[in-house]
Amino acid sequence: MSQDRRRNRRLDLDASLIMKRLDSNMQDKVRVDVVDLSKSGIGFKCKEKLEMNSVYQAELTIWTKEIIHTFVNITRIDNSNPEIIYGATFVGMPENDSCKIGIYEMFDDAEHGNL
Repeated sequence: MSQDRRRNRRLDLDASLIMKRLDSNMQDKVRVDVVDLSKSGIGFKCKEKLEMNSVYQAELTIWTKEIIHTFVNITRIDNSNPEIIYGATFVGMPENDSCKIGIYEMFDDAEHGNL
């Protein structure tokens, strides 16, 4: 197993993300499937082509059905599978929204005996 370079442990989660590119005229919202989530970033599958180091507006629906409005910067693209998997870091996420993800991490750790 390769060494984990991420700052925070990622979470497997059923969630949705709709993104709109900020630095172009692209106005389409793109639905993606979240693969994993942490306080610092998100991994997701997407059928549309997104660009590396591009910032997108994001609406993340979390497990409580709350919507977190934030920005994401695409930092990783894995196109070795039929569906492209992207990695992105959160940009300017409010602390209270980051804490919601942190709380889920604590419950997940407790459930899996990682505390």
